[in-house]
Amino acid sequence: VDVVGSLIFGIQTSQQSQKDTLYYIMSWKAGLSRYLPAVRFFACPKSPSSNGVRNWYLANYDELKHLNPNLPLLLRTADNAMPAVTTELDWTMDHLLRFMIQSGRFRNSNGTIADDRMEAAKAYLETDWDTFAASRLAHPGFDPERPNIDAVHPNWKEDAEITSNLSTYLSMKEDMDAQMAVIQSGPDQEYTRSVNALLMAQRVDLWCAGEKEVELAVQHLYKLGRLLNERETFFPTFVKDFYPGAEDI
Repeated sequence: VDVVGSLIFGIQTSQQSQKDTLYYIMSWKAGLSRYLPAVRFFACPKSPSSNGVRNWYLANYDELKHLNPNLPLLLRTADNAMPAVTTELDWTMDHLLRFMIQSGRFRNSNGTIADDRMEAAKAYLETDWDTFAASRLAHPGFDPERPNIDAVHPNWKEDAEITSNLSTYLSMKEDMDAQMAVIQSGPDQEYTRSVNALLMAQRVDLWCAGEKEVELAVQHLYKLGRLLNERETFFPTFVKDFYPGAEDI
């Protein structure tokens, strides 16, 4: 009886495991359009090194399109193309600076760590964005970051009332601009190279990869999308963006 009971329990556990696996597969495939704006595959139409990408795309296109009807699933082919899959991720300045700090990319010309740029990046990461957003609109009916604000109100920085109300914003903005100037002052296009290196994280090269590796690559981009591209609806305690209405209303 114990043997039969163990066997039945083992079968039930196996079935439940298969069911959980199926639910996971369906969940990540169905969630692609929620977290990724597009998925692009690159392959050579003739090279065996691209067989995995081509075969996986053709085998899964109908299912993925059925689950994500509005998601662009693009296959681009060219002779001798590097097989790969890419997407678009919403990297922020915080992600970039943390990446540069953790990977030791703030370097002087002699290879030593650039302490000044490291400290500027850490200071920028400590910015209180809620306070900054609130102070930006401290003067009623005026937004200092409105496009062409200097053309509309050329002398606003000389207005004592406006500058007094926006004193916190102006102080924080001055500090942030000074920090960014230091951060971007590295030699050998250090900042630009770091931006490009981070952008490459949204691409997975798949030279000679099999179909299983292609699927794992798509899952990897899906997980990054869940981390970076999620949009949650929330209701702030104050208005962060100001858009003036028509003057004649």
